[in-house]
Amino acid sequence: MARNKLTAGRIREFECPTGTAQAFLWDTEAPGLAVRATPGSEARGFIFQSRLNGKALRLTIGNVRAWGIDAARAEARRLQTLIDQGIDPRQERADRRAAIEAKALAVEAARNEAERVEAPALEAWNVYLASRPKWSPRTLLDHQRLSDPGGKPKTRCRKAGEGDTTQPGALIPLLNRPLAQIDGDTVRAWLQVEVARRPTQARNAFVRLRAFLNWCSDRPEYQAPIDGKACASRLANDEMEKPTPKDDCLQHEMLALWFEHVRQLANPVHSAYLQTALLTGARRKEVASIAWADVDFQWKSLTIKDKVEGQRIIPLTPYGAALLAALPRRDEWVFSSPTAESGRLQEPRSVHNEALAAAGLPALSLHGLRRSFGTLAEWVECPVGVVAQIQGRKPSATAEKHYRRRPLDLLRMWHIKIEAWILEQAGIEQPAEGATTVRRAIK
Repeated sequence: MARNKLTAGRIREFECPTGTAQAFLWDTEAPGLAVRATPGSEARGFIFQSRLNGKALRLTIGNVRAWGIDAARAEARRLQTLIDQGIDPRQERADRRAAIEAKALAVEAARNEAERVEAPALEAWNVYLASRPKWSPRTLLDHQRLSDPGGKPKTRCRKAGEGDTTQPGALIPLLNRPLAQIDGDTVRAWLQVEVARRPTQARNAFVRLRAFLNWCSDRPEYQAPIDGKACASRLANDEMEKPTPKDDCLQHEMLALWFEHVRQLANPVHSAYLQTALLTGARRKEVASIAWADVDFQWKSLTIKDKVEGQRIIPLTPYGAALLAALPRRDEWVFSSPTAESGRLQEPRSVHNEALAAAGLPALSLHGLRRSFGTLAEWVECPVGVVAQIQGRKPSATAEKHYRRRPLDLLRMWHIKIEAWILEQAGIEQPAEGATTVRRAIK
């Protein structure tokens, strides 16, 4: 092999002869160093060639535009030194590349970990909700409301002092923080604020927050920044009063006044809604979401969209059927509202409160109507399992849970008795089945 001292001019003028695959310009200063050229290409590169354990070895150093001659010679000498020590330069280069890649990965992992630790807990919360496939739609909705950012236009009537948009969910102040910052002191301060504003929601939110943090502590990707005592039971005991069950309920001697003033409401939809809520014992939203397709006047049944089971079918009693038959059919909803965006009644509490005030009756929530149905049913000695099945409550005993499946006609027998007794106390005559009007009895 002819050798020449590599210079910039020689390298620039060096070309691969026609008819050959490649050509080399070997250096006299650094053994094993050469410039390699290929046909039809102006790119030239420094290469190093030697022998290791009796076998030829060739490595590319780099493009002549990126490497200076002196730098290429230094690299060739370094590579020869490695060979003299019995080290394969190819393995050394692979090890060096692997070390660089490992360092880059470590830096990337450290950056990702820092971002994860600093990320708001809301990201982990959303993963938590997505990983709960066995939750009912209602349970999922309750959790989503706790993390709702708020700011949406209200679709229901506003309370005094409230704005036109919805408020952020109770857990938003905590979930906007990194998980590492949700500690006992932070949760205590949050509880003090929330309990003063909305004590019932604060307790529910606290229970769900504790479940969420327990879930995080079981996940390797979240457990490091978790404070295991963030939701200690003592916080709830210290900051929240022990919940007392509500007991608002219509007594039988109140029924006459209640029916008198509810039936006098100017809007027949409001009047029918409140009476239906009492006489079915259904939940507030379950009554509001009844569609005409759910009402079967022929077979005297009413399909309720149960918030727990999805739906349940209850009897359509004579008075209840007459109430619904008299309502205007504006759209798909039984309790329709031309002014509501959804087309159905959204908030009947205000008119109910007006009727209670006019009648001189004590405060009674809409859920109190549901409680009243269950209580008043005892006057006709109705089995508690029948009442629970009509109201859509979970069975409270093994026999009820596993061995009672009451048909609709059996429920109807008892439901008509309950309705008849309530109407009797109110001084209202129960209409015959199939009647389309209801009237006040004359005493």
